[in-house]
Amino acid sequence: MLVELLVALTILALPLAAITRSMSQAIDNTAALRDRSLALWIAQDQIALHRMRHDWPDVKVTSGTRELAGRNWRWQEQVLTTPVAQLRRLEVEVRDAEHSQVLAHLVAFLRDPNSKP
Repeated sequence: MLVELLVALTILALPLAAITRSMSQAIDNTAALRDRSLALWIAQDQIALHRMRHDWPDVKVTSGTRELAGRNWRWQEQVLTTPVAQLRRLEVEVRDAEHSQVLAHLVAFLRDPNSKP
């Protein structure tokens, strides 16, 4: 009887271990998607700030930090020239303040507010 009980427990333990592993992966994926979504919001906000101000930023790299959802994030903007004199290329990268992996990377183009369409 004891041997039958041990066999039954072993048979049940294998699928339960697989279910536990699957649930753990789903939780990890959800957390990663949340982090990427928050980083994307920060990158979009940085671009929106430039557009709202009608900026014509200098060609340079700037960086800063931002708090969102109770966490600190690092963003970096790189402004580049383009073949069209009235356009600047703006690249924004966002990372979690504690890690170096880029979680969001957006590219936008800004028009010189003094140029005529």
